[in-house]
Amino acid sequence: MASDKIALSVCAHPDDAEFFCAGTLALLRQKDWQIHIATMTPGDCGTVEYSREEISQIRKGEAARAAAVLNGQYHCLECDDVFIMYDRPALMKVIKLIREIQPSLVLTQCPEDYMVDHTATGRLAMTGCFCCGLPNIHIEGVDTFEPVPHLYYMDPAEGKDNFGEVIKPQWVIDISNVFDTKLEMLSCHESQRNWLMTHHGMDEYTEMMKHSSAERGKLIGANYGEGFRQHLGHAFPQDNLLKAELDDLVHEL
Repeated sequence: MASDKIALSVCAHPDDAEFFCAGTLALLRQKDWQIHIATMTPGDCGTVEYSREEISQIRKGEAARAAAVLNGQYHCLECDDVFIMYDRPALMKVIKLIREIQPSLVLTQCPEDYMVDHTATGRLAMTGCFCCGLPNIHIEGVDTFEPVPHLYYMDPAEGKDNFGEVIKPQWVIDISNVFDTKLEMLSCHESQRNWLMTHHGMDEYTEMMKHSSAERGKLIGANYGEGFRQHLGHAFPQDNLLKAELDDLVHEL
């Protein structure tokens, strides 16, 4: 049986959680939740100056420091950046992670996003949650557990899909009081500044996060916010655990 107070984010790359859900994780930490941040890859293509091995070690160190801001634990599933596949090896890694951590709440990436790594990660997390209790999926050294965790999808980059259509969240969480913590966590990812300047044409990547958080905050009359949609498919919990836990900070749109 999962603990009532364990939250897990499953993202593609180091810094994805810091962009899209670190504020919510910080609020849960204030409520005495255990925090786990996992990435499918070490972000080994996010560089123009280091080798794959060098940037992997750098970025995993940055991710661990960011998680430590919340007294949390970082996990890397060691898939290859840009090549995350919805296949048996990747899915077995996700199921094993979820069984080991036994979260009651999982935050993952949007099913509609600009990068296939992100959308594949969201699908892997969904199936991992669904299958964590299936005994015929045997993984050496870890036991199955029930129930299926509550699953939420984070906002896509820039809040829009690949066709430029706005993805409206179901819920926006007011993270204004913990925004400085979110900023501190993102700032741990120092290696990404040069990469984003070269490949994406943007400087001060923290400013992009501030802008997106402020845009979500506007929807609820707050300084900063994070948006989510809950997975409500068959066999998944139908109650809103984030609302129950964070109460008046969670606003339905």
